[in-house]
Amino acid sequence: MSSVAQPYPHVSEGADVEDVKEQLRLAIREARRIRSARRRDEAAQALAAVVLNIPAVADARCVSVYAARPTEPGTSALLEALAARGVRVLMPVLGSGLQRDWAEYTGADDLRERAPGRPPEPGGPTLGPEALADADVVIAPALAVDTSGARLGQGGGWYDRALEHIRPGTPVVALVFPEELYDADLRPLPRERHDRMVDAVATPAGWHRLRS
Repeated sequence: MSSVAQPYPHVSEGADVEDVKEQLRLAIREARRIRSARRRDEAAQALAAVVLNIPAVADARCVSVYAARPTEPGTSALLEALAARGVRVLMPVLGSGLQRDWAEYTGADDLRERAPGRPPEPGGPTLGPEALADADVVIAPALAVDTSGARLGQGGGWYDRALEHIRPGTPVVALVFPEELYDADLRPLPRERHDRMVDAVATPAGWHRLRS
């Protein structure tokens, strides 16, 4: 865990939780934006090695992974490595409106942008939101995670709703940069009742189990 360049807004009594979340999102996005392309590439390779050695991932036959946006911890190396192992990979696809859907990863050449600002998605047939129940592990994006398992997402609630379809006991692993892992005793992330907790967090420096 790192305390370097770790934004944490002052929270006044009675402050709106969503306002606090948005302050954190803006600060973390800006810190990600100024990270160099070289550092991002190095982090992506290191992160893939870390995630592949998480026991639940090493044993999995089906894993859900997302295509990272340019400033997020990269997932291209992880996707390629899982596919090379013969692991079935499910990737999120945005359905009509904000509906959740999934499609299989068949290679980097098949990924395409379906809408401006959206991360690349597989071009194959969609499988429906219930397909996530096939995943033995879910790799989820995050802007930050704390040591209690609280996750700060982008604000749309997409993964909070999508995770309703996982099998009981399926571990959810969030990916962040090292400084985006917060100590819940010192700097707990703001959380609302509907927010889904994660079971583990992986950074380019290592991974941590957050809940037993």
